[in-house]
Amino acid sequence: MTQVATLQDPFEEVAPPRGRSGGAAWAVWLSRRIGLAVLSLWLVSVLVFLATVALGDPVRAILGRDYNSNPGRVAQLEAQLNADQGIVSRYFSWLGGLLTGDPGTSLANQQPVWGQISANVVNTLVLVFLSAIVMIPLAFGIAMISAHYRRRRPDTVIQTVLLALAGVPEFVIGILLVATFSTTVFHIFPAVTIATPTGHPWDTPKGMVLPVLTLVIAVTPYVSRIVRATLLEVLDSDYVELARLKGIPEPVVMRKHALLNAIVPAIQVIGLQLAWLAGGVVLVETLFAYPGVGRQLVDSVRNHDVPMVQALAMIIAAFYIVVNLVADILSILMTPRARTAISG
Repeated sequence: MTQVATLQDPFEEVAPPRGRSGGAAWAVWLSRRIGLAVLSLWLVSVLVFLATVALGDPVRAILGRDYNSNPGRVAQLEAQLNADQGIVSRYFSWLGGLLTGDPGTSLANQQPVWGQISANVVNTLVLVFLSAIVMIPLAFGIAMISAHYRRRRPDTVIQTVLLALAGVPEFVIGILLVATFSTTVFHIFPAVTIATPTGHPWDTPKGMVLPVLTLVIAVTPYVSRIVRATLLEVLDSDYVELARLKGIPEPVVMRKHALLNAIVPAIQVIGLQLAWLAGGVVLVETLFAYPGVGRQLVDSVRNHDVPMVQALAMIIAAFYIVVNLVADILSILMTPRARTAISG
């Protein structure tokens, strides 16, 4: 009697090889991945420090015409920036303060840097989080609808709109939203974020709508197009065809077979897009006067506040690296074959 080989769903659990310690392999892999993340962050710190040094004498840039007429102020700023030390000593002095939670003192107002940016870090994280929880289900929903109607008119319309939106910069999207909902056409939402010095932007929910909507529109097309491409590849696979032959309804095939196997590539794309938001919020926060790290970075560059610029750049880089690390871990956890490979 001829035996028919059954097709295996790649998302199905695969037993690890016997006699091998999965926990130890996981610890080695995770340690190596964290070590690479730390190394990357250290290299970023070197680049950030060298870039700020290459900009020229910050004391001269701050004082301008008063540089030659105010030697006392020049000496004060040089002492604060350790300008009398060598570049290597200055770097390790700055790095040591960064590791101990003391990134220095702002040159603009002589206040500790961390005390001025901690609230803005929270504000930016909230903005990114709200954008993510709206963007992820929206992108998956659009991708599923597009994949269901592939090569038909709804799919063509959706892909045309997504491609057009993907080519529009986020600040243009923000300006169009302000013109539509705040000034010319409708007067529904405020054109800028309303926040008191002691409050938070989300205390006035209407002021959060346009910044969140701008980021969602800027990011959703990329995620949706990648998820759609993955869904189409999975829907054409043999094990999905086998599920259809067994009489499983198409919506169930889409949810339980195709979508589950499209999640892992989507996690990587979502991670990259969330990491991009750490830099993309600079324009959006500036446009909507949102009190976050992006707007503060622009103000610090304008004021030649070197310690503030260095600290904010490191925070953005750390967010980028951590998000990619989390995306890698989630991808491994949700891919049984990858987990088996690590354990083996």
